[in-house]
Amino acid sequence: MITTSSDLAIGAFTPHGPWTVEPEQMSWRHSDTGDIDVIRADSAKEARQLLERRRLPPGLRVLTVGFRLGRALIGWSTHDRGTDNSRAGLSRRLRPAFERLGPTYIKLGQLLSSGEGIFPEELVDEFRLLRDRVPAEPFATVRRTIEEDLGRPLAEVFTSFDRAPIASASIAQVHAATLRTGERVVVKVQRRAARAQFHLDIAVLTWIAPILVGRIPVAALTNPPALVELFAETIVEELDFRLEAQNMLDIASVLIGTGQRSIVVPRPHPHLVTRRVLVMEHLQGFSWNDAAGMREAGIDTAAVLRASLISFLEGALLYGVFHGDLHGGNMLVQPDGTVALLDFGITGRLNQRKRLAFLRLQVGATSNALEPQIEALRDLGALPMDTDVAAVIKDLGLDQPPADPTTLTADEMVGEIRDVTKALLGYGAKLPKELMLFVKNMLFLNGAMATMAPDVDILGEIVAIVTYFTEQHGEQIARDVGAELASRPLELDGYRAAMGFTDESEAITFRDLQERRELISRRLQARSESHRHASAVRAIYRTLRPKRE
Repeated sequence: MITTSSDLAIGAFTPHGPWTVEPEQMSWRHSDTGDIDVIRADSAKEARQLLERRRLPPGLRVLTVGFRLGRALIGWSTHDRGTDNSRAGLSRRLRPAFERLGPTYIKLGQLLSSGEGIFPEELVDEFRLLRDRVPAEPFATVRRTIEEDLGRPLAEVFTSFDRAPIASASIAQVHAATLRTGERVVVKVQRRAARAQFHLDIAVLTWIAPILVGRIPVAALTNPPALVELFAETIVEELDFRLEAQNMLDIASVLIGTGQRSIVVPRPHPHLVTRRVLVMEHLQGFSWNDAAGMREAGIDTAAVLRASLISFLEGALLYGVFHGDLHGGNMLVQPDGTVALLDFGITGRLNQRKRLAFLRLQVGATSNALEPQIEALRDLGALPMDTDVAAVIKDLGLDQPPADPTTLTADEMVGEIRDVTKALLGYGAKLPKELMLFVKNMLFLNGAMATMAPDVDILGEIVAIVTYFTEQHGEQIARDVGAELASRPLELDGYRAAMGFTDESEAITFRDLQERRELISRRLQARSESHRHASAVRAIYRTLRPKRE
């Protein structure tokens, strides 16, 4: 191990690394057709081409997919549609169909499973079962891919290479190894058939998705074609590991630009990166889900969570670049409390207009400024550009005091959700890729409070984070959103009311909030059970009642 103080000035890396990052000297950033920016542009062009619907479907594969999905939908339509068990029944039937259809659909299911709070709870819970369901490729196949891409025998590059993978996913699997120069590394190797299979399946999905519009309740604010578009854009970029390596450098640069030293990124190798192979620094630490182990080691888990949230917000709001797939498997906590980010295949990238919209959305939320928030959603593409902002605020009742959800009956809660959803769809609302990735990450970090900071005052954390941004980035925020909006005072009453707490509440912890969520969940569950019981009674009555002549 060598001291690499020179690359610490350009990226958030570990203090001591196996090599020094010098971006211009990294051979994989250049190709015969152009540099890394050209490669990224070509990838985006490829995604657009894949989304063009063919005149004829891609043969046998569309029949196979149609059969599997059709069988699931027929079963749902026959037994569950129109009942209180509709979404759970659909999810339960779609999951095994996705599993049988192979890696592409498993990957799509994993994308859905990470959308807690965006997609229906029943869909998320069921599709979580698809995680870690992809069997590893044989070592001989892995060896062949590496040797083809690196252009030399495995033994000329590595002194040891673990045959059993650390992890195996739908696009690639990861192995631990040691380079001939002595460095311990991680090697990510793409499945040999991944590119061809994903291309074929995206063509199939593009053909089938329009047929499913309005026929299945996938989600309120997205539809099958939009979901396929998001999936294609994400997958095509993930299939080129040179782009993932560049994502690592970009996020490391953003982190160092904001002064963050609590998050680190593994160094990609200067030369051992190709479209299908990615060699990187091997980082270790506590599993993100092992909060008890961290606390036993003296790590302040609440501080870890706070630093992760702040660094994510800084990247998105100030630089327009952020890790797009935060979850427990992609984050390790090192013994000194720093967080090691892993797997940079999905990265959110915002142009200047969208970055400013995200920033206005967040600043408006802290001061409960409604118009800037709706305007920001419009500029992000969540609402049509000709949307009447004042009408949206009035129709959704956003200008009224928020109702305490714990005082509503189950029917009232369902009615509120139904009315808001209907109004949003009437305005043509949708969920753009960047907004979905952002919300997904925020929901993950919020959920992490359950184990990482269950007793921390949520309102106090909001104040601390807003104060941090004001002190560290106040001048830039004022320039970006305007002094008038940036100078509005923090408004906490709306947060309290939305969570069902009175103005007099001094502190609100995650445990307090969870108790209220469980109360709401029990009410909705009781409503569902009541409706199922009533349906059963009606069915028995219809069966037993005398038939008319």
